[in-house]
Amino acid sequence: TRVLPVRNPGDIKLLGSLEEAVEKSGLKSGMTIGFHHHLRNGDRLLCRLMDVIAKRGIKNLCLASTSLFKTHAPLIEHIRSGVITRIESGIHDAIGNAIFTGDVELQAPMIVRSHGGRARAIEAGDLPVDVAFLSAPSADAMGNLNGVLGPSACGALGYPMTDALYAHTVVAITDHLVPYPNRPISIAQHQVDFVCTVDSLGDPKGIVSGTTRITTNPLGHLIARNTMKLMIASGLVVDGFSFQTGAGGTSLAVAHYLREHMKENKIVGSFGSGGITAYFVQMLKEGLFRRLMDVQCFDLDAVASLRDNPDHIEMSGSMYGNPHNRGAVVNNLDMVVLGATEVDLDFNVNVAVDSDGVLRHAVGGHQDTAAGAKLTIIVAPLIRGRLNTILEKCTVVTTPGETIDAIVTERGMAINPRRPELIDKAKAAGLPVMPIHDLMAIGQKLTGKPTPVEFEDKILGVMEYRDGTVIDVARKPILHKR
Repeated sequence: TRVLPVRNPGDIKLLGSLEEAVEKSGLKSGMTIGFHHHLRNGDRLLCRLMDVIAKRGIKNLCLASTSLFKTHAPLIEHIRSGVITRIESGIHDAIGNAIFTGDVELQAPMIVRSHGGRARAIEAGDLPVDVAFLSAPSADAMGNLNGVLGPSACGALGYPMTDALYAHTVVAITDHLVPYPNRPISIAQHQVDFVCTVDSLGDPKGIVSGTTRITTNPLGHLIARNTMKLMIASGLVVDGFSFQTGAGGTSLAVAHYLREHMKENKIVGSFGSGGITAYFVQMLKEGLFRRLMDVQCFDLDAVASLRDNPDHIEMSGSMYGNPHNRGAVVNNLDMVVLGATEVDLDFNVNVAVDSDGVLRHAVGGHQDTAAGAKLTIIVAPLIRGRLNTILEKCTVVTTPGETIDAIVTERGMAINPRRPELIDKAKAAGLPVMPIHDLMAIGQKLTGKPTPVEFEDKILGVMEYRDGTVIDVARKPILHKR
């Protein structure tokens, strides 16, 4: 049972250091820490915080961040020393590589969830957070927080909103303390126990990573143009439609071509959603969408738009994608365009594990949007790094094929047999539709049939579906020396 502390008149929340923040939070060995990744690769706080925690002799912690990035590689030493022994988080790059190659070892398999799945797990009590440390770009001394002001402004604070509601103790950490009351308020003072000031949270330029820039590859643009044609053929690109793209370069190119089509045909959409980019901001300014629903800003244009434009609306991770609430925003999506590492013959998708069997990527909102949208399109090159994207069976399944409608590559597209009406519409539009087996065969002629990755019995990661069921597990790969 969560016990809510009472702050009486005259009580002071403001703290002067991370050391004091850890002490006042009541953090003890064996507890679970919540953190968020809105600063992405620009975050400099989490590693500093874990250094302070380690110096206090606190160990055996579960780190339940919304995601972990390359910038968090120093946390590997805290895993090695036993400060962090469990992780329930999305993973990028170095930490996943260290765990799956055996450089460090956790006491229990990692649990990987979608953004909506994490919110559901916290609200359902599957992931109880003892202390949530919230990186707050702007705060007042009572704990009214937002992410749109200050030197570390990152935009929407959609993911820590759930932590603020459900964590036993909430500590806001800011590098921009403003006079009371702060405005706008994304997370309010009645949800915050303490406010700590530091010199810097990080570099907001790190929000923009390699996965949030439009592709310059001509083949990527070919995929994007055919994707747009499929969307038009579906009959969903009409006044009032809603849309989301993933953060990949080809997905963002789809938004570019969609914008051109909407302008030419005077189509106005109801809303664009998800992690918002400059492309959506531009479309909002041009009146092509009436609203933006934002859980996470993917670039600085989106940060400025959320700050300045009342039609750019902030939402929580739960409102965005939680399948067990009164209605998530993803359920109102007409179309979503997503990326993939692998797709198999049953249209199952893997976005987390690389071809060598190592988990290096987060699931994000992939599962949530695929389940909610009327039309879910995967965009991916058929050949990536001399490997075929379409396999008989995915290395690990992160998004089930029943929620995927089509895959578009530079050499053709395959549509899920569950959607015969979409197949007919695509063929009528002259699009290069073929069975997914044929698309895989084209790739295999160029790459050869891949040798399956060999795995040990040891489970290193549990892939949860958004409703809390286990969709797959990631085992320790047998890595052969080159």
